[in-house]
Amino acid sequence: MKNIKEIPVRQRNIVLIGFMGVGKTTIGQLVANKLSRDFIDVDQEIEKKYNMTIPEMFQQKGEAFFRQAEKDYIVHLCEHTQSKIVSLGGGAFKQEEIKRACLQHCTVLFLDISWENWKQRLDELIENRPVLHNRTIDEMKDLFEERREMYAFHHTRVDTDHLEAEEVADDIVDALKLG
Repeated sequence: MKNIKEIPVRQRNIVLIGFMGVGKTTIGQLVANKLSRDFIDVDQEIEKKYNMTIPEMFQQKGEAFFRQAEKDYIVHLCEHTQSKIVSLGGGAFKQEEIKRACLQHCTVLFLDISWENWKQRLDELIENRPVLHNRTIDEMKDLFEERREMYAFHHTRVDTDHLEAEEVADDIVDALKLG
């Protein structure tokens, strides 16, 4: 197993973290296309592997089952692949093993968004995000702030406020080429 210093920067996986709805999948796909790399959305891969959606998995098998599947998949990905663009689910970085594997073996980019800008996306997000169901706006803000603390561990912060996904992807590609 190689550590981050042994894997050339240009070959490391690029891992995108950030709050749900920030655009990790959309931006990740754009960056992957611009860099001619494969894109992996961890949640989609887990859904394919178990042939059920994440909400179904939570309901039928429980959150602990999902979190274990998520950890196994991400840690293996970090330790055994290179040159991928990877989008993590919004809660993945809560797990220390995931955080450690990503920071050690990959380049971690935190896609940041302000609360005010995120709130404007709420109507588009709420239907497909079970974690938001039955929460008040204050509870959502608490979750947002709690997760933001978790995302403080990264290699680079990328501000997404007032930018289109294409602009964010261009900024990431430019930064990676310079870095």
